[in-house]
Amino acid sequence: MMITPQNVLRHELIGLGILVVSASNPTQVGVSGLVIDETRNMLVIRSNVGLKRIAKNSAIFRFTLPDGTLVDVQGSALVNAPEKRITVQIK
Repeated sequence: MMITPQNVLRHELIGLGILVVSASNPTQVGVSGLVIDETRNMLVIRSNVGLKRIAKNSAIFRFTLPDGTLVDVQGSALVNAPEKRITVQIK
């Protein structure tokens, strides 16, 4: 199944390009790179200045899908173990 803006929450995020669009911690805004790991509450991003751990529930993320499409996702929609997100719908 192809990853699209409508089903991004049900797919693996590791390997996707990412940009932190908004965050409760202003020093995290603008962090970009590749998602290299994910836990229930955090995304680990490999940026050009090292690894950054960003709390999901306090940020808005812009993912670059494999076809180049950009999609913004409210981090709170990602809070859960990755395998449990398959039932979540994007609105």
